Amino acid sequence: LGRDANRDGRPERRTVLLSGLDLPHGVTVHEGFLYVGETSAVGRVPFDEATGELAGSYAHVITGLTPGGNHWSRPVRMGPDGWLYVHVGSSCNVCEEEHPWRATLLRARPDGSELAIHASGLRNSVGCDWSPWSGELFATDNGRDLLGDDFPPCELNRIEAGGCYGWPFVNGFNALDPDLGQGREDLLPRAIPPAHGFGAHTAPLGIRFLRHQQDPALA
Repeated sequence: LGRDANRDGRPERRTVLLSGLDLPHGVTVHEGFLYVGETSAVGRVPFDEATGELAGSYAHVITGLTPGGNHWSRPVRMGPDGWLYVHVGSSCNVCEEEHPWRATLLRARPDGSELAIHASGLRNSVGCDWSPWSGELFATDNGRDLLGDDFPPCELNRIEAGGCYGWPFVNGFNALDPDLGQGREDLLPRAIPPAHGFGAHTAPLGIRFLRHQQDPALA
């Protein structure tokens, strides 16, 4: 969508950049590339931000993201460290996943190399951002369903490299899941609790920290 230069509330132009993708959701731009998170892959294409036009061919840099299930979106963000972050939600409401990438935050080089799990136990983290005051990564997360109107809380998590955030065995502020938590008390000391709890079923789907125009370190 082109910018609304005449302020009539409508874009000046509409252009199809890419078509035929597999449920595209996440997009980000970094160093001349437009990245797209499809449900089964992440691709990129050379992109001219000044003109809003593609400058090359689209190609996948990450493949093998298991499609389908409850959470099909693949949000993507480029971190200040120059690494690409990809959220892969769970396939279910609550279950033990067969694929290790489900319910995780993945991290890779911009070309898709060195792909690895950055954090796990995240049921459906759709949005993330880096705090301007400390550079720490925060991500929202959607809690599970079918446990009543008030439990468990949805979450804002401070993401640590290698951190485990509990799902599907631990919910919210380290409460064992009534369906799958029995016998997994060993996770309680190491499951990282939320930095902030939202109301149950609020389903936070994004986060952006405000930046001061003159001083990006201020929020």
